[in-house]
Amino acid sequence: MKSPIYVAIDTPDLDRAKAIAARVRNHVGGLKLGLEFFCANGRQGVREIADLGLPIFLDLKLHDIPNTVAKAVQALRPLDPAILTVHAAGGRAMLEDAKAAAPQGTKVVAVTVLTSLDGSDLEAVGISADPHAQVERLSALAREAGLDGVVCSGNEVAAARKAWPDGFFVVPGVRPAAAHAGDQKRVMTPRAALDAGASILVIGRPITQAQDPDVAARAIEATL
Repeated sequence: MKSPIYVAIDTPDLDRAKAIAARVRNHVGGLKLGLEFFCANGRQGVREIADLGLPIFLDLKLHDIPNTVAKAVQALRPLDPAILTVHAAGGRAMLEDAKAAAPQGTKVVAVTVLTSLDGSDLEAVGISADPHAQVERLSALAREAGLDGVVCSGNEVAAARKAWPDGFFVVPGVRPAAAHAGDQKRVMTPRAALDAGASILVIGRPITQAQDPDVAARAIEATL
């Protein structure tokens, strides 16, 4: 079985990104490239990482008016990413247009509530719901819009999976038991997140900043 671990390659340095990817490629299921990498290296950089042969999760969290997001997704079509993110808060029309513009094999998943946010953060931006309720609301919206799944923390994935049994659930903020939480506020161990219903686990610093990324990836994989 292919590993559910996608390593977050969050660096603007293309050579470093390639080196990390090459080290971990035999022990992970894919690579996540985010905004930091994309702004520094663009589509060509994504192609160079994709040449290593692993599925690419392009985590750009697109959020704009429907036409703009659709055009952006169309511009990304030649990269044929395995997974692409948009923000659920962009609304149903934006979600529908993003999915319609994506390549047929690309899973378009909606970011619900960032794992760096908690209830007080949501309240500060005018959302009275707690993170759990907000994730449920936005997951339902993504499902109605025809998306493939959502991004949510391990704390909410069990409820999201129950409401959407055939959905695709991306769980970031995953940390091995002994790891530092960093800037994440809602974290969970890889094994617990998988048991709760995660489809894939996004793991960054515990692997990429380890003295030996390959050993770190293997150690996490062993817990699964």
